[in-house]
Amino acid sequence: MSDVVHDFTADPLAWRPYLTPVVLDEATPAQREALKETPSNTKISDYVLVLAHDPESLGQRTPLFNGIMYGRGGLSRAERELGATAASVVNRCIYCVSVHAGRYISLAKQPEVIAAVFDGTEATLGARDRAIVGYATRLALNPPQATAEDMRALRAAGLSELEILDLTLSVAVFGWANRLMHPLGEAIRPGIHPNAA
Repeated sequence: MSDVVHDFTADPLAWRPYLTPVVLDEATPAQREALKETPSNTKISDYVLVLAHDPESLGQRTPLFNGIMYGRGGLSRAERELGATAASVVNRCIYCVSVHAGRYISLAKQPEVIAAVFDGTEATLGARDRAIVGYATRLALNPPQATAEDMRALRAAGLSELEILDLTLSVAVFGWANRLMHPLGEAIRPGIHPNAA
């Protein structure tokens, strides 16, 4: 059985880099500075250590990512995670799906919503979740597919202007994040790689 994961799951996965991560004890001063703030203010993952090869970019990326995904006000953390999950499903980023689907379930306590996203049965969701997932999916597939009709559906489902902007930012940042992760490594079953992201 291969250790590489090919199907969507909300179970925790590990990430195996294709490039050698920066060794923290051997990091340059610029790399150490860029590594001071991790994406979720937790341990420093192999993914972030790979990105540390370009400390200037990492130093810009991390505050932006944190502001979008963990900022106060606007869209709830759970709904940001739902947008990130829907975008990552479209982009087939197995690892990001597992992380953000798991976070959504932990926050919202609604695994059935994630099951519907995985199965493509969003029509069974409530109006707010259906509007969020539909918009996130169209925006991730092809940005011009997200139209004024989506804005009307999101507003009708109760989202404020700030919540719509937060959702857009969440989906957009995962268009970027997914495209970074794909060429740099792969999702694997836990226990295969000791420093999982």
